[in-house]
Amino acid sequence: MNNIAKFVLILTGFSAGLVTAQESGHLNVRTVVQKEEKIVADSGETERRLVPADTVLPGDDVIYTITFTNVSDESAENVIITNPISDDLTYIEGSAFAPGTLIEFSVDGGTSFAAAAELTVADNGIRRPAEAEDFTHVRWTMQNHLEAGAQGMARFRARLN
Repeated sequence: MNNIAKFVLILTGFSAGLVTAQESGHLNVRTVVQKEEKIVADSGETERRLVPADTVLPGDDVIYTITFTNVSDESAENVIITNPISDDLTYIEGSAFAPGTLIEFSVDGGTSFAAAAELTVADNGIRRPAEAEDFTHVRWTMQNHLEAGAQGMARFRARLN
């Protein structure tokens, strides 16, 4: 089995472009930035769908979806996906999601990670519990191997400041 250490995805701005990263030829990683659009059907029912985040205004939410595929012939273990949160964005509390992963956050630029409830920050010299706006990175650690050819997905929401 191959030991995949860490993938860091950096998406600058809010373009709907895709970012692809590979390390040692084992994982193909893609990040898509979208926003939710509400559509009212002729029946009057409201439907929601994800569309490219071509235009984002302050106060709008964006949704980062990271997909990763094991493109090797062997299982990958220790798969960690890390996504920075731009200074122009505020993480939406409770929005990070990925099946079969441990989700952690950083408040120090990605140097250290812990569960959201365990993080603290200094505020005027006094330590206080970290809040969603303090998060600088989201990290997903897979709890199982990613089999050859298998795909995973991670997602979070953030609001444009």
